[in-house]
Amino acid sequence: MPDLADRREAWPVEESDGVYDGDGWVVRVRRDRIRRPGHPEEPTFPRIVVEHPGAAIVLAIDDLDRVLCVWQYRHAVQRTLVQLPAGLCDVDGEDADEVARRELVEEAGYEAGAWTHLASTYSSPGFSAEQSHFFLARDLREVGRGDFAPEHEEAEMELGWVPFLDLHEAVVAGRLADAHLATAVLLAKARGLAG
Repeated sequence: MPDLADRREAWPVEESDGVYDGDGWVVRVRRDRIRRPGHPEEPTFPRIVVEHPGAAIVLAIDDLDRVLCVWQYRHAVQRTLVQLPAGLCDVDGEDADEVARRELVEEAGYEAGAWTHLASTYSSPGFSAEQSHFFLARDLREVGRGDFAPEHEEAEMELGWVPFLDLHEAVVAGRLADAHLATAVLLAKARGLAG
């Protein structure tokens, strides 16, 4: 059996071209033709790749063991999902923990005095290199959103506090389907950091 660890590897890309440039939005799509290593006699095969800068997700828990949640419409699934404050890693040179701190202020108007990195995962590596960075934030204090002006779906976003155990139960029961929310809640519970 191979080592129980992910390993960096890059198969040969014989050709690559852009299919969609993002139209001013965060994602781009490209088509690569790749080859299995060590098999030059085999034909190349296509893979579509969604380029995404990644995201930081914040599980913010207050002194009453409540989680700050957002209710946000997501067009691709045509649902308003219960989610966590989160944001794109789309500023050059900004580390994921800095993104998490910025997004907690922008989306929710809070700062945290204590931060714990829970994990970094690939959301759907079959077609995207998007990496999600999960953080637990505690010792919260309200600071306001500054000059951040929400647009589009964020302008309709609602905020609310949910007891951690209720949130955990809803995730386990399948009533909440956002993968980032589920991952953060289950990681915090499994590591004994909440609930």
